Amino acid sequence: MVEEIRRVSVIGFGTMGTGITQIIAQAGYEVVARDVSDDLLRRGLEVIRSGPFGLEKAVQKGRITRGEADAALSRIRVTTDLAEAVRDADFVVEAVFENLEVKRKVFAEVDKLAPRHALMVSNTSTLSITAIASATSRPEKVAGMHFFNPAQVMKLVEVVRGILTSDETVEAVRRFSEKLGKTPIIVNRDIPGFVANRIGIPGILEAIRLYEENVASARDIDNAMKLGYNWPMGPLELADLIGLDVLLDSAESIYAETRDPKYNPPVILKQMVRAGLLGRKVKKGFYTY
Repeated sequence: MVEEIRRVSVIGFGTMGTGITQIIAQAGYEVVARDVSDDLLRRGLEVIRSGPFGLEKAVQKGRITRGEADAALSRIRVTTDLAEAVRDADFVVEAVFENLEVKRKVFAEVDKLAPRHALMVSNTSTLSITAIASATSRPEKVAGMHFFNPAQVMKLVEVVRGILTSDETVEAVRRFSEKLGKTPIIVNRDIPGFVANRIGIPGILEAIRLYEENVASARDIDNAMKLGYNWPMGPLELADLIGLDVLLDSAESIYAETRDPKYNPPVILKQMVRAGLLGRKVKKGFYTY
């Protein structure tokens, strides 16, 4: 039986890990976040306190009260010690960078240190849940839980079933997603890119190709989709929000698995990432912020 979720651990305290930690704490759960250095942990806490989607901004916009913000922050602990982070966990969220071997290593270590009842989920956007779960002795308790960036704002969570993931685990992750205020969808087959990225990434990459070929300006390409197809955000604006490095990693991961040319990243995307033009997080990508 899956026990009631009370204590949650988040492994990885970068862009996604901080957002996930924040919404879990705001939902009333005790959460321990772990990263490899005190500097990264301090930086992550500052993002939660006063970042663009942090608690301070939420108070200023009237979305939460000062008391609610303080209470959420009080539920967050941070550590560099993986054993300390997961030893009492009922639910572990992995949010390290998008590399299969790194994720498998994290899951293998967490598997040895976390209680046997604990569920383990990966925030991967494209990688195989089955491959990640195979690094553990409890693949039936491993699932995908793909949040979208920024996690504090975006409502969708993809709950991904690996080949050996149990129905009970899928249902527990679905319920937990709803308690965080998210709308989960169940991805029944562990395919590269799951649902949203399989549909969305080709559209963004095609917009980048049009930009690369000087067919139209970035603004006009975005306006075409916003005004012609009623997208709330243009594909190049969306690429900047996602992070061009994250987009490139996701596209390359799907392309490596499928060899489908629509996921083959344009050269200009690779060049922009090499040049450090990563989008909103560095204030320059297809647009300057």
